Amino acid sequence: MKVKICGITNLDDALKAIDCGADMLGFNFYPQSRRYIFPQDCSKIVSTLQRYRSDITLVGVFVNASVKQIRRILISCNLDLAQLSGDETPETLQDLDGKAFKGLRPKDQDTLIQLIDKYPGRPVPPAYLIDAYHPGLYGGTGETAKWSLAAWLSTHTPLLLAGGLTSDNVGRAVHQVQPWGVDVASGVEGSSGRKDEQKMRAFITAAKSTADVPMRNERSVDL
Repeated sequence: MKVKICGITNLDDALKAIDCGADMLGFNFYPQSRRYIFPQDCSKIVSTLQRYRSDITLVGVFVNASVKQIRRILISCNLDLAQLSGDETPETLQDLDGKAFKGLRPKDQDTLIQLIDKYPGRPVPPAYLIDAYHPGLYGGTGETAKWSLAAWLSTHTPLLLAGGLTSDNVGRAVHQVQPWGVDVASGVEGSSGRKDEQKMRAFITAAKSTADVPMRNERSVDL
């Protein structure tokens, strides 16, 4: 079970997330997000992290950015992957040469089927990220995704589950959805968008301990 702590804005939070057991860190390059980070600040954080740990997957989160801009930030910040969480075209995804995965916000099964047909998943995980549907917003709302839709998709492809996850509900989410990994931002924050170490540790422990428990073939995928 992979855990992605998203919306990292400072080195202290990044180091604490790694110490708590995070596998992936997300940096938000959407200027309208309260978790936005300037590329030069991200670059400084990453340069320190790579001296500390080399096995952390670093993800840039983008909303409707150009391929040129995404590539520039991936290179300058030395990031591994791009998460596309806006209304990007399929061509944008394809032009990033397998280094990007699409964030989806389906409102129902028909929409989800249309989205995965429009945006082919990566051949290696994560293929997609599933977030909560909210008209006009691009994630980070703290609202819970529809787990039944995510559970259906996870039987076909490895995905990251996001949307309103906390240490209180991530165990149930992992049990029902069986995702490749989980993604959290607001659910492990204290005040002003800063991460809370105790919340991160509790979240990661809950996610990984649930994933270690064998399933009894009782997952619900009712749609």
